[in-house]
Amino acid sequence: MELLIMVYACKTSCAKSIIGVIPYFPYSKQCKMRKRGSIVSKLLASMMCKAGLTHLITMDLHQKEIQGFFNIPVDNLRASPFLLQYIQEEIPDYRNAVIVAKSPASAKRAQSFAERLRLGIAVIHGEAQDAESDLVDGRHSPPMVRSAAAIHPSLEIPMLIPKEKPPITVVGDVGGRTAVIVDDIIDDVDSFLAAAETLKERGAYKIFVMATHGLLSSDAPRLIEESAIDEVVVTNTIPHEIQKLQCPKIKTVDISMILSEAIRRIHNGESMSYLFRNIGLDD
Repeated sequence: MELLIMVYACKTSCAKSIIGVIPYFPYSKQCKMRKRGSIVSKLLASMMCKAGLTHLITMDLHQKEIQGFFNIPVDNLRASPFLLQYIQEEIPDYRNAVIVAKSPASAKRAQSFAERLRLGIAVIHGEAQDAESDLVDGRHSPPMVRSAAAIHPSLEIPMLIPKEKPPITVVGDVGGRTAVIVDDIIDDVDSFLAAAETLKERGAYKIFVMATHGLLSSDAPRLIEESAIDEVVVTNTIPHEIQKLQCPKIKTVDISMILSEAIRRIHNGESMSYLFRNIGLDD
């Protein structure tokens, strides 16, 4: 709300252009319609555009398609060059590492890292059921009183067979190697802890977690400190100094350089293409 109020104040003061720098775009995970839910990212984009924003600079959107919610130019910068540099410089014997996707959904990101580092890839399949399942929150519970006129007696609506997740399996060899789990957001760490335990059981030597946005909410620092994870590396798109005091395993990669360069280029009317060099469709 503070951002929207400031943008609107600039607009009503006849500002020529209003550029928003939002390294972590909030509510970016709510970018798809889940059953009949709301797409909050679309609402947020509409509010920003309506308030008067003329350009947006952000980093590693959860889904690149979020850019389509805006009717203004959006520059979705990437943090992967900084994380790749950290792997090469700070992880000892990184040539013996393997890039791990903690779920099939993040396999594309893991593949991008693996191809650039010339490393192997492993995918964890069959992760535990999400806490927000329909059985937990009861949103599909039947009504207390079923009306006879609610459904026509001759109307039989076919039901979709529910999915059953298989037991956790690791596709790829991680035995005796350093496992590097990559993702875009680390907030609720339960899935990362489960992945780390699975990798340890399969013989992984060390386990690193790399993510762009480190929300690390609730008691995530304590859980990380007590887990099998050796190091969690995140960028400073979100302040997390308090979490670092609680858990020395959390390391920070500075990405302010690319944001400042983007601001400078837009201010001087220079091309932004240089900041997107060697970026593929899956990055």
